[in-house]
Formats: sequence, structure tokens, C-alpha cells
Amino acid sequence: MRKILDALNAWAGLLGACGVAAAAAAAHLPGGENLRSVALVLLVHAAALPGLTARGRENTPAARLWLAAALAIALGAALFSADVARLTLRGARLFPFAAPLGGTAMILGWLIASAASLADLFRGYP
Repeated sequence: MRKILDALNAWAGLLGACGVAAAAAAAHLPGGENLRSVALVLLVHAAALPGLTARGRENTPAARLWLAAALAIALGAALFSADVARLTLRGARLFPFAAPLGGTAMILGWLIASAASLADLFRGYP
């Protein structure tokens, strides 16, 4: 599980770098509003991933839930952002419903994080 958590932290770095690139592109290219949305999604979720993975390293029953939350959020942010950016820059989607699928994965990830927090709370873990 440690390697997966380390890989998610590396993924967070890539999401953050792509977020900064999207913000720069938003300032200079047509479709800036869409690219600003991409930048926001990438940067916010990149910043959240290290915290989620840190909770996944703890020795609690909810550690796997924290891992699941981080995975869903990381994959969802990448899928959503890649689809919106590709549509904005190239005029074509990754595949049908890619952005809604990515958005749904992010929502699910945050709900899993909430459930993990409640599980730790009611089991008396810090």
C-alpha cells in the first residue's frame, strides 16, 4: 500500500504542474475561462492529495478508505481536466462523458473521505 500512496503523491505533483500550466495557458489562449476551471480543479485537488495519503498511512481501520478517496480524487481530477482541456484546445473530447465521469469520481472521492473521517471519529482514532 505504501507504494500506491507514494505514487499518489507523485501524481499530485503532476496534477499541480499541469494546473500551473493550465493557468498560464488560460491567460494567453482562447477558451481561457475553461482553462481557468481546469487549473482550479487540478491545483485544489493536487494540494489535497498529500493530506489524504497521509491519512492512508495511519494504522487505523479507515486507512483503506483514505486510500480509496485519494485514488478516486486523483483519477477524477485528471480525467475531468484532461477532457475539458482537450475539448477547449482541440475541439474534441477524450471519449463521451469523460468530464462527467471524472467529476463524479471526484465527488465520490470526497464522500469517501467524509466516510473515512466519520469512521475514525466514531472508532475513537485521532
